[in-house]
Amino acid sequence: MRAGGGVVASAAMEDHTDVGSPPQGSSGSGPDRNLAMELVRTTEYAALACARWIGRGDKEGADGAAVDAMRILLDTVAMDGLVVIGEGEKDEAPMLYNGEQIGDGSPPQVDIAVDPLEGTELCAKGLPNAIATIALSERGTMFDPGPCVYMLKMATSRDLAHLLDLDRPLRETLPLMAKEKGVSVGDLVVIMLDRPRHEDAMKEIREVGARIRLIPHGDVSAALVAVTEGSPVDLLYGIGGTPEGVLAAAAIKCTGGQLLGRLWPRSDEERSAALEAGYDLDEVLDRDRLVAGDDIFFAATGVTDGEMLEGVHFIGPQGATTESISMRARSGTVRTITARHDRAKLREIVGERLG
Repeated sequence: MRAGGGVVASAAMEDHTDVGSPPQGSSGSGPDRNLAMELVRTTEYAALACARWIGRGDKEGADGAAVDAMRILLDTVAMDGLVVIGEGEKDEAPMLYNGEQIGDGSPPQVDIAVDPLEGTELCAKGLPNAIATIALSERGTMFDPGPCVYMLKMATSRDLAHLLDLDRPLRETLPLMAKEKGVSVGDLVVIMLDRPRHEDAMKEIREVGARIRLIPHGDVSAALVAVTEGSPVDLLYGIGGTPEGVLAAAAIKCTGGQLLGRLWPRSDEERSAALEAGYDLDEVLDRDRLVAGDDIFFAATGVTDGEMLEGVHFIGPQGATTESISMRARSGTVRTITARHDRAKLREIVGERLG
């Protein structure tokens, strides 16, 4: 399955994409040009950099390679970017940390969410669905999770979005979804992280007759599968990362569909920290609350082969191919981009990081 969109001709993506000037009448202060096309270069390089770590059992090494490569390329993008969702706090991450300023400092001013390698363990073990991903929105529009690391979330396609309800039991929601689709409940598939905390939900889903696809990691790519029209997956459900929820919401704003989330503190300490910071733990956060407005861009590149994207494939001693998606909320355009790379030439530009 592939997510939406026309196919852009294969190319060595090092050449800077000419995206043109802002439309007439624009102040130039907002992200009017299609930054997603430029952001694809950053996810491609992150994917290429960590691809040499696939199956080597070192998730920190893989993640570090992806972070380094993405950070270098982000400085070439014409924007004044602020990392809202990053690799952690400044004292925990040497680069792409929360609050870091990135880009060349010129307009537009934007919020940025990054996950240079979603699925570090997937990459380390050579498992499917590891991706490099980034999202961007107008400054001040992206939800900052603060101390709230996890959230309960559910996501589905636009045709079923009106049936999402975090307070309604799954044993009631799934039959409603089946009726809307004109199928039996047994035809439905729910994708969720394979975690002990989901045992009650798994029991409820199975008792009503629906099927479950358990995944070890990667709920951004899982959310994209769930919201894609014609996908074999009907619903994403479960407790996963709040930062991943923001990234997924950005993509869903571009493709259509809906995501609902509610912050899920893991401990009394985390609950207290969230309340002291002013978070409403009962609030239902939809895609528009997680990423507001329409000036939203999303890009992702496959690292290992998956349902949404092919992974990095090395061709001979110097070549490599990548598959990426590039999305823009304002136009609703989703592009699938297949690129061929000359690694020898790229090494001359960004060093040995690309393997």
